[in-house]
Parts: sequence; structure tokens; C-alpha cells
Amino acid sequence: MSPVEDVTFEGPGQRAQRAALAIPSHSQGPAPGLLVLHEIFGLNDDMRRIVGEFAEAGYVALAPAFFDTPGLRALCILRAIKSLRAGKGPNFDLLESARTYLESRPEVDATRVGAVGFCMGGGFAVLLAARAPLQVVATFYGDVPQDSKDLEGICPVVAGYGGKDWIFGRGAKRLEGHLDTLGVERDVKLYPEAGHSYMSPHRGVVATLGGWSPMRVGYDEGAAADSWTRMLGFFSKHLDHAQT
Repeated sequence: MSPVEDVTFEGPGQRAQRAALAIPSHSQGPAPGLLVLHEIFGLNDDMRRIVGEFAEAGYVALAPAFFDTPGLRALCILRAIKSLRAGKGPNFDLLESARTYLESRPEVDATRVGAVGFCMGGGFAVLLAARAPLQVVATFYGDVPQDSKDLEGICPVVAGYGGKDWIFGRGAKRLEGHLDTLGVERDVKLYPEAGHSYMSPHRGVVATLGGWSPMRVGYDEGAAADSWTRMLGFFSKHLDHAQT
């Protein structure tokens, strides 16, 4: 897997912002870029693993740390959720700074940039894709706005949800309906036997408590593998990394 390094870029208010970055080792020139937006659990080892896997697939992947701000972690999470619900605020400013930084890197072809988000990051990803000049976006078990108007201007979308996730699983049908109304190319799939966060092998307390929650948090190998295959195929079509 491609190595993942810690970097900083200038965030809102000229504050140094932490992120994880991985660059394809086999690229022959500027490669497509991907913003990777992490789960509510933060920029942890699993998200860094995912960043590395994207680089191995041919993308320059950057995962900004949403919670890299002063104050208690719980307050950072609450601020992020509030920003997501409002569709505006400092977290969206952070994403715009991250996109600008990613596109400025010499390894990146700034005309071929997408985003992918998981859980909380998935909700941010679809809203960002309706506002920023992205070529493709992926969302996995992320929040979906109630009104399709909030997604006007969105690029092609690939998505995955767990059928056992009683909180976010219904987002698959809503997202499909919104994108159909807007006439947007998409690949949205509901995995009946999977729960929330099915692409991440959580351990310890998170795994135990999450599995008992209404979201039925838990890794599902089959759903995860199929999601990666669908996502990379969709990205290949819209970011054309095969020509880098």
C-alpha cells in the first residue's frame, strides 16, 4: 500500500490544518485528486488505511482532519454536526481550503478532482459536490438532505448504504430519488445485510456498542469489497486515472 504522510495546509483564518496525504508511487504524471472525508470517529488509523488504498489505486488522496481545532473533542464533533445540518459554517470553509491545497499540489491534475466521504464525511461530501467543481463524488452511509434543491449542480454520484442501519439506511432511497429528479448519473446501492460503517473494521468499545445501536455498526466484508469495486469503477469512468 502507498505510504501515508502527515501534512499541514493553510486552513480558515490562516491556521495550519492537519491532514493525511498519500501519493501514487507508480504515477507517470499528474494524477487525479481525491478529498477523503472521515467518519465521526475522526482521522484515525482506518481512515489513513483508506487514504493509502486510494493512492494505491492511482489517486492523490488527502484527508483533512475535521476535529483539528482548539477545544474538547466532543465540542468539535458537535460543531461539525451543526455545520452539516446548516449546510454552512467553518467546516465547509475547511473543505474549500483542503480542495484548493489538493489542486495546488504538483502531483495533482486539478481538472480531475473528486471527493469521497464516510458516515459524517459522506454528508459533507454530497453537499460539497453540489457547490465545488468536482468531477465525481462517493458517499457511504452519509446523511442526505431532505430537499433535492440542496443537491442542485452535483456531479455524478456513487453511494452505498446498509439495510440494517435504521438511522441512515433510508438515505439510499432518498438519494436515488433526488438524483433521479435532478437527472444526475449515479450508482446507489443498499446492502440488506450490512449496517452502518460497514467498510471499516472497528474494534473494542466502538465495535461492541456500535453493533448494539440502531445503526448496527459493523464491518461487512462482502459489502465493503463490492463497494470498493463499484466506487473505483465509477471513479475510473469519471476521473479517467488510467491515462495518468
